[in-house]
Amino acid sequence: MRLLLQRVKSASVEVDGNLVSSINTGLLCYVGFSISDTEKDMDYIVDKTLSLRVFSNDEGKFDISVSDYPGEILLVSQFTLYADIKKGRRPSFTEAMGIEEANSMFNNTVERFKQKGIDISAGIFQANMNVKSINDGPVTIMIDSIMK
Repeated sequence: MRLLLQRVKSASVEVDGNLVSSINTGLLCYVGFSISDTEKDMDYIVDKTLSLRVFSNDEGKFDISVSDYPGEILLVSQFTLYADIKKGRRPSFTEAMGIEEANSMFNNTVERFKQKGIDISAGIFQANMNVKSINDGPVTIMIDSIMK
């Protein structure tokens, strides 16, 4: 499981010109699922995201997590995080989880964040979304459950 987080001042998702979700200060998180991901991967990613200190303290050092900060999370499904570009010019997605399983994992991931008490919004799984954000920093970090 991979999650690409960006610290943002604001972020939103639109589908067909309609606002679906939006947040103010917090994390815009793109999440992708591989064919081998399990509940353990999900727990790792959720816990790491919530505890990662990416917000600055008064001295400008990364010392505050989204759980400690009055921040929100916008979670967006992103299967292209598993693009394989080693051969040819067209990305291969053979490592990406299938649609039905990934949809279930995405919904379960949203629920896990909610269970941890975080204010979370989400995009629409498998929709063609327009994602807008104002990056803060910019701060962009990849979390991969394989690295645990």
